[in-house]
Amino acid sequence: MLIEAILVAIWAGICSMDDVGPQMLRRPLLTGTVAGIIMGDMVQGLAISATLELMWMGIGNVGAYSAPDIIAGSIIGVALGIASKGGIAAGIALAVPVSILCQQLLIIWRSFASFLNVWAEKSIQEGDYRGLLKVHYFSTPLWFLIRAVPCFLAVYFGGDLVSRILESIPESILTGMGVASKMIPAIGVCILLLMLLKGRMWFFFLLGFMLTTYLKLPIIPITFIALAFAVLYDMAYSNANNNASNAPAKEQQSDAETEEGYDL
Repeated sequence: MLIEAILVAIWAGICSMDDVGPQMLRRPLLTGTVAGIIMGDMVQGLAISATLELMWMGIGNVGAYSAPDIIAGSIIGVALGIASKGGIAAGIALAVPVSILCQQLLIIWRSFASFLNVWAEKSIQEGDYRGLLKVHYFSTPLWFLIRAVPCFLAVYFGGDLVSRILESIPESILTGMGVASKMIPAIGVCILLLMLLKGRMWFFFLLGFMLTTYLKLPIIPITFIALAFAVLYDMAYSNANNNASNAPAKEQQSDAETEEGYDL
């Protein structure tokens, strides 16, 4: 279990670094699946992470609100769900409280990290770029460890402990969690629909619904059709912007030609 705990901690640290960068690895479907591969059960990891992805599909930080930590929640939920052999219900039961606990840890760290902005601003004003590099050298390892350490401790010490806890939980509660894990994804889908139905995005949703429901097309043809429509939409949008920007220039050119025509 030590090797698995170290690998899970490294993966959690990498995802933590990505969370303050391009944010390409933070979704549960990816983080949980890789954690499942590390724990030796990719199928179970994919099942748990897919359920967490649907449950947390529309979650995100808005303004000063810090959302539950879906990175640590997904990794620990999948890892301990596989280690305890509790399945999806155990993964969900562990992921939700872990994400909330790590949320509080991130709030503490971000409150402390705000003081680094003063250090960085002072270094820039004084032209001390080495001091600016020191800010990054100081904060980068902490961002790595902020999720790596909790995930290591949870995986290394939590396997047997979680098994005993799960054995003490009544079967009715686990059954209820299993039912809730199937109902909660509907909330994530509804949040996603609220975003899709704003502006002109409803047309693409309607197109996908028609292709899936009435034409019974599988996901791969629908993906290529959606890609084609997205390219056409982008081309039309770009042409409209170019025409709008070129119109004033053409008007100025025509005015200049008219003035030259009357220049005797």
